[in-house]
Amino acid sequence: MNVLIILLPIALFLGTLGLVGFIWSMKTGQFDDLEGAGWRAIMNDDDKMDPNHRPHS
Repeated sequence: MNVLIILLPIALFLGTLGLVGFIWSMKTGQFDDLEGAGWRAIMNDDDKMDPNHRPHS
C-alpha cells in the first residue's frame, strides 16, 4: 500500500505531461497535413532532375 504513495503521483505527472504534449502539438499544427508525409515518401524525385543530365550507360 505504501507503493501507491509513490506510483500514483508519478502516474498523474506522466499523464499530465502527455496531455500537455498533445495539446502543444495540436496548437503548433503538427497534425495539419496528415497525408503529405506519406505522399512525399513515395514521390518520384526524378522529375526534379536537370533535363540535360544523361545517366551513365
